[in-house]
Amino acid sequence: MEQNKLPHDHGHSAQEVLACCPSGTDFQMIAQLLRQLDDSSRVKLFWLLCHCEECVINLSAMMEMSSPAVSHHLRQLRSAGLIFSRREGKEVYYKAADTAQARLFHRLIEELLEISCPKD
Repeated sequence: MEQNKLPHDHGHSAQEVLACCPSGTDFQMIAQLLRQLDDSSRVKLFWLLCHCEECVINLSAMMEMSSPAVSHHLRQLRSAGLIFSRREGKEVYYKAADTAQARLFHRLIEELLEISCPKD
């Protein structure tokens, strides 16, 4: 098979699309980000952190979950680059990151909530 030819010719140039296709690493990063959507508790936790900065104890109470369970979700959100933490004395506070990814993820959640939970 020639390098510029696909097995089937459908009258358009798929090669041009492939030439500007992002790398596999880019798609892996997107898949990792979207994996955060596979747990409703993690989505809710992230949504809360978009609207407030809180410690694990308060987040646990807000989520009605144990601190270890909340900490587990926080680790995943932090490894995805969606949240950050800061220490103040003995207390660690969490908040949504101010990144393009976190803002997009927040908008996605807000828009999906609007679709699934219309106000009218």
